[in-house]
Amino acid sequence: MDDKIDESNVRLYAARFYENPNCFDTVEFYDDLKRLSYIKRLFNKYNESGDIKVRLVINHLIVLYNVFGEFATKMLFLKLVDYLDVLIPFLLFINRCPTHVSNIGIEGKTIHTSNINMNNEVIELLRAKYGKFQKFN
Repeated sequence: MDDKIDESNVRLYAARFYENPNCFDTVEFYDDLKRLSYIKRLFNKYNESGDIKVRLVINHLIVLYNVFGEFATKMLFLKLVDYLDVLIPFLLFINRCPTHVSNIGIEGKTIHTSNINMNNEVIELLRAKYGKFQKFN
């Protein structure tokens, strides 16, 4: 999937890649899409107060990947571009962090995850809650 994703077409692509055999109407589709906003809200709260609900973020991410597959990565990088330093440790934790994501936004830019400085507090929170994991050792 190498098409350019931006705000004008993200819902169309999301519908194209949506796979939920238990979905009976568009309400469930939009409920799953709202998880992006929920994660953004959790990250915004973290930036403001230093408080983050780690398990809730992980749960939302897992559901997104379960219903949108690999396309979830493009949506996350598009919608959470201001929070990549917080997002990437979570993606590493659930083993979903790519080396790069291409064709993001109107400019069609490529984001290399190795160029993002990860938030050390989030890394330590994940370590404290779930123990060490290989990507950060």
